[in-house]
Amino acid sequence: MRMGTRCYGYPDSFSLGMSSKKVQKQSKAKKGKKQAEEERRLREEEEAQLQAEREEQERLERERKEEELERLELKDRERRELELDELRHLLEQNHSAVTKWKADAAEKAKWERCMRCDDAPDPAVQHDINTYIDLWRDDPEVNITPVLKQCNLALQQLEELEGLLRDATDPQESQRYQGAIISLQELIHSKLLLTTEDILKRASENADTETGNMQTVVKGDNTTLCVWANLKRNQRFKGFNFEEVGLGFKLPKQLTLSDIAVRILHTHYDHLSFIARMAHLKIHTPSHRSLVGVDEAPADTNLPEQVETKGDGEAKDDSKTQQQTADEEEQSIEGLERKKGAASQQSRKNSCQSAEGRGSQTETQMEVLCAEGEFSSPSVQPTLMDSSARVQVVDLMEYTPLGGVFYYDVFCIPQQAYHANGWKIREELHTGLQVFPYQTEMSILDDNEALACPPVEVSVKVPDCVAFLETPQVARWHASGKQWRMDGISDVSYEEEEAKISFKMDSFQAFVLMQETYINLPFQSWELRPLGEDTAVFTVNGAVIDISITIQGDQCMLQSEVKGLSHLQGKWMSSPDLQRAMLNAGINIFVNEHTDKYVSSCGKDPLTEHAAYEQMALLAPACAFSWSKWNAKCGAEHLVMQACEHRGTAPVPKDSWRFYLLGAQRSQKLKIAEQSEAFSPDHDPHCDFHSTFIHMLQDDMSTDGIARTRESSYMFIDTVQNLLCATRPLMYS
Repeated sequence: MRMGTRCYGYPDSFSLGMSSKKVQKQSKAKKGKKQAEEERRLREEEEAQLQAEREEQERLERERKEEELERLELKDRERRELELDELRHLLEQNHSAVTKWKADAAEKAKWERCMRCDDAPDPAVQHDINTYIDLWRDDPEVNITPVLKQCNLALQQLEELEGLLRDATDPQESQRYQGAIISLQELIHSKLLLTTEDILKRASENADTETGNMQTVVKGDNTTLCVWANLKRNQRFKGFNFEEVGLGFKLPKQLTLSDIAVRILHTHYDHLSFIARMAHLKIHTPSHRSLVGVDEAPADTNLPEQVETKGDGEAKDDSKTQQQTADEEEQSIEGLERKKGAASQQSRKNSCQSAEGRGSQTETQMEVLCAEGEFSSPSVQPTLMDSSARVQVVDLMEYTPLGGVFYYDVFCIPQQAYHANGWKIREELHTGLQVFPYQTEMSILDDNEALACPPVEVSVKVPDCVAFLETPQVARWHASGKQWRMDGISDVSYEEEEAKISFKMDSFQAFVLMQETYINLPFQSWELRPLGEDTAVFTVNGAVIDISITIQGDQCMLQSEVKGLSHLQGKWMSSPDLQRAMLNAGINIFVNEHTDKYVSSCGKDPLTEHAAYEQMALLAPACAFSWSKWNAKCGAEHLVMQACEHRGTAPVPKDSWRFYLLGAQRSQKLKIAEQSEAFSPDHDPHCDFHSTFIHMLQDDMSTDGIARTRESSYMFIDTVQNLLCATRPLMYS
């Protein structure tokens, strides 16, 4: 029993020992858990304390910044009126000086005109210009050399009239100038047509001994006339190139047997686009303070009818002149083109009727070609113009005609003189130069047949005075619609190395080469940097090419490596003249009120932007300005640019640039740099706020730099401002 008791007692002792250990383990776990909770609580309390301290520091920093901001704003408000008055005084002082200079220049030009005592009329005097037009219209001279001289004089009158039209503010005055412009344009065109007729009347006398045909080229200062007469009527004739002027053409086979003459008249000016703008654009009269640097000419026909008036010391024009002025649009170049179309339509109706003399011979040859199956081309389908036809009217805001107009015409050869017994006899019909009936539309032969004329081909060398930044676009003149169109043109081929373009058209028509107006916009970057006394350089890195314009006083000079600008390189001219010359040469960095429709922009407030250009011009003698990528990130109500004081011709060191935020109410220096990761409007804590940009920059300028800005020429400041307003780099970069 004792052993049994001892034996049964051992398991009980073991169980008690095991339970004790378990309790100890549980106690340790509870203690560790409690300790961990205590540590977590302490950590949380510490974090909360740190968070509270951070929040307190942030609150104190925020309050400090608010107090500092209030202090700066208060300081800015206290001197706001003083700064604005000083800026206003500087602007008015320069504006008054420029206005007086322009008035004196206009008076001087008027006096010099009076002292010239030549036959040139004063375009500003309606009686003088009307008398000039009437006398030239009645002049029987048709020889090409004197006529081209007269045309050059008329073009000078047109240039002056266009300047008067740009400056005109009275609608009645604008209409008077428009009427005179259209009359002169029409008269120039008709005189060149008469000279062409005179050349063709003597075609057989000047026939080439090798080809038997007549070809001639007459080059003037503003006109190139190429005439070819088909005297030999060789069926194997393909075409002809006027090598010396880079113009050429190819004829369809049916025209090689006809008594025709081809004229390619290249006018280095463009009167047709003026007519198109007159017909399709509303009148635009920019204000004096417009951001657009070169005011566009008012261009519209929706103007009140001209009222007969009598100026001081000037008699009223007779009823004939007044009626002519009222009907100028109907008597324009477009009217002549319409007459050509009407003549072709009438001739088409009679295309299969027999006639006497040369006309009968031409029709008979065309019938023979038709019978032989050569008149119609299997590869060219007849073009029927109906409501479903595809019409591509050129938007003259989106595209710009360059290099002048090419008039591509085909005429009937006038009756040639013959010699008999020492006499030269020619039948004078007084019908003028007749358009040869060649239409790509369906030509009716009889009730059951129709003829289709294949397209005509022409090739031209791009004028040397024009720089095309892309393959030229071709547009033809549509006379009845008073518009340029791109339909009806096919097989365009451009040889870039030779700068030669060839294509086919549905008929003989005037055409132009075009380029996208805003192809070089928006800018990639820009910089305005002073070079010396009243001298600066404005550099624009465009979307396609880079342009530099040196400004000295009231003159500007273009610098660029683009081909086709040799006539502009290194030449000083006024800012408006340079802008027009660059636009005519195909180099456009200028904007107008229509640019937003075609170019993406930063969308800035125009008043804030214009105020910035005014102040940049005032500081241009001593400060450099440059583009910043943050300008597109700061919102429409603010502008961001880089600026610093600079002297000398060397580039601005990169570490010299400072960033400035401009607004309608104040300007401030920013903490950010161009390499910052994101835009921040935080101001430099070491700088004050200012109500104007010039006072903001003056805080960082030397006394000598400030003095240079005050001593600068008012003409230099005005030229810089006009150039900035014309390009608007803060908006379109």
